[in-house]
Amino acid sequence: MEKTKESHPHTLDECTKSILPVRDALEVLSGKWKLPIIISLMFGNKRFSQIAKEVPGITDKMLSKELRELESNDLVKRTVYDSIPVVVEYSLTEYGHSLKVVIATLRDWGVAHRKRMMVES
Repeated sequence: MEKTKESHPHTLDECTKSILPVRDALEVLSGKWKLPIIISLMFGNKRFSQIAKEVPGITDKMLSKELRELESNDLVKRTVYDSIPVVVEYSLTEYGHSLKVVIATLRDWGVAHRKRMMVES
């Protein structure tokens, strides 16, 4: 039996209301590097070079760009300490920590997916 628009009048609106916030989230977190940087910072405050070591394959230029974007979205805080030499440290903001549940869910799904694909191959 074919379902008509009349039988589900709110489907398009409900779908759109689900898609738009997911798009917003993906726009902020998209790319290969943002989530790994956030995960690195979930294990504590880090200097630039520490993050670079923990996120294999990222270039300094890309790390700098991604940190700036994460900072502009209030997920990462950059603190400059007045010392000699100057020390710059990155940390997650309280808002950045709100991604812990999202990342844990993605990690769990990724583990299950990997197992599934290993069984099927």
